[in-house]
Amino acid sequence: MTKDDLSNGEYNPYYQNYIEKAGSVKLHEGLKANADLTVSFLESIPEHKFEYRYADGKWTVKEIMQHLIDTERVFTYRALCIARKDKTLFPGYDQDQYVVSCEANLRSYSSLINEYKAVRLATSLLFESFTGAMLTEIGTASSSNLSPRAVAFIIIGHEKHHCQIIKDRYL
Repeated sequence: MTKDDLSNGEYNPYYQNYIEKAGSVKLHEGLKANADLTVSFLESIPEHKFEYRYADGKWTVKEIMQHLIDTERVFTYRALCIARKDKTLFPGYDQDQYVVSCEANLRSYSSLINEYKAVRLATSLLFESFTGAMLTEIGTASSSNLSPRAVAFIIIGHEKHHCQIIKDRYL
């Protein structure tokens, strides 16, 4: 199953950019392969860049890492509920408030990488447990349709997006 299997009715058009960034990977392999690439990239970042901000009000690399972790948790929770036919209407999530509250800069870089790995392993295992029907179930998040399989590609593309920002603006 690739992003090309998605229909426009499975996600908010806002996420189209992330879905495109996911590339032509298959869902399960993409989650695992992207994690390997991301960990390798994050581990290559020089220590003096961990708390660097390229402009006032911009996130540090540590805060971006925590944002990736938090976003993945929020979206996989939505995917789980939707796959289980929970008809809860999920509100949006305020990523900026999460970053303000997370205090990522007080954490060690290795603890963030370890948490990222643990979250991605849990995400991969969750998606492996979903049947085809579960992956195509439609729920509502931020007043728009969302399917679990769209979530997987959003997670992959969102992560690629932020890694590219780090490459372009932080290194």
